[in-house]
Amino acid sequence: MVNLGLMDKVIEVDKEKKTVRVEAGIRVQQLVDQIKDFGLTLQNFASIREQQIGGILQVGAHGTGAKLPPIDEQVIAMKLVTPAKGIIELSKEKDPELFYLARVGLGGLGVVVEVTLQCVDRQELVEHTYISNMDEIKKNHKKLLSENKHVKYLYIPYTDSVVVVTCNPVSKWRRPKNFKPKYTKDEALQHVRDLYKNSLENYRVSPAENDPEINELSFTELRDRLIALDPVDEEHVIKVNQAEAEFWKKSEGYRVGWSDEILGFDCGGQQWVSETCFPAGTLAKPSMKDLEYVEKLKQLIEKEGIPAPSPIEQRWTARSKSPMSPASSSSDDDIFSWVGIIMYLPTMDPRQRKIITDEFFHYRSLTQNQLWDPYSAYEHWAKIEIPKNKEELPDLQARLKKRFPVDAYNKARKELDPNRILSNNMLEKLFPLSEDV
Repeated sequence: MVNLGLMDKVIEVDKEKKTVRVEAGIRVQQLVDQIKDFGLTLQNFASIREQQIGGILQVGAHGTGAKLPPIDEQVIAMKLVTPAKGIIELSKEKDPELFYLARVGLGGLGVVVEVTLQCVDRQELVEHTYISNMDEIKKNHKKLLSENKHVKYLYIPYTDSVVVVTCNPVSKWRRPKNFKPKYTKDEALQHVRDLYKNSLENYRVSPAENDPEINELSFTELRDRLIALDPVDEEHVIKVNQAEAEFWKKSEGYRVGWSDEILGFDCGGQQWVSETCFPAGTLAKPSMKDLEYVEKLKQLIEKEGIPAPSPIEQRWTARSKSPMSPASSSSDDDIFSWVGIIMYLPTMDPRQRKIITDEFFHYRSLTQNQLWDPYSAYEHWAKIEIPKNKEELPDLQARLKKRFPVDAYNKARKELDPNRILSNNMLEKLFPLSEDV
């Protein structure tokens, strides 16, 4: 294990070129806090800000916006420490082939110690959150993708509700007449609070003495507690999802803030996540496969009675030129959709956590068997799982080889790390090294 936590400095900021050179152990939030005085920020963000820059790049993480690529595209130069060749500096001018390969290198080509990032001007965004449904989404999908800088859909299983979240620069915003929210925070939460109180009675659970008052709990805290009462019971999860739909209906409105504040998302507590990435046509001509994928996924959930909580999160990015990115493409116009499914782990009870974990992997397995191949979907590297069943491993290896330049990646691994110092169980299983590579 190599921990770069103390390598967290901003080395150089070029205000004119809008670039920043940083040590790879710096966390995203630290970085944006330190460059904001220069009027700069990152082009896009993932849901949270706690990741180190080296890690968020090496796994090909992404934000959302069909015109914006995954985060690895912001890298214009990098420094790797390699076992065989020592410190090497890479850019599109210096060894472009290895540079693009190493941008999403999964930690297997060298320890990323320094990164130069292309930044953008810091700007305020306005976030608009509203409830829609699949019919409306289908009618407006192309427009939503092309006219919004950032957009995501949050589907609520067992309901027709789709929460749409768009973010755009304040400078392009026309302030709506009814800017004031229709409901207060308390009114938005009332339905969820009522369900929690009723569920405590139904399950004959007394609130713990040290529990905060129900009215002090946030929405995600309430949802966690509700799910913890019966996490894999389909009927109970459906009720929780319906209460969530009601919450979002009453939470419609606008929020203004800096991009690093607005583009985050309160994901809730501990959870299992599986996220796939697949092609969705072009911005000018979306294939609509992205919406079809989610429709099939929701049908699968209902048919199999999966206790699937909300949300199924769907985002988009432009393509990446990094060949190991799940969104890699040689065509400028291609767009990719990213879809995440989850199950929360709202308890520390080992038995209950095992039941949720088993249920989640059943859920994931069904989506894998029925959806991944027809839609050319591949898992986000940060969420990929090694099959527990050894017989399934060759299929996964063959599948990865179809999508990614595995031979070129393994060749680079052998040159830079011949003794496999940087390897681990996951890399060895996903990309086995043979002597003839």
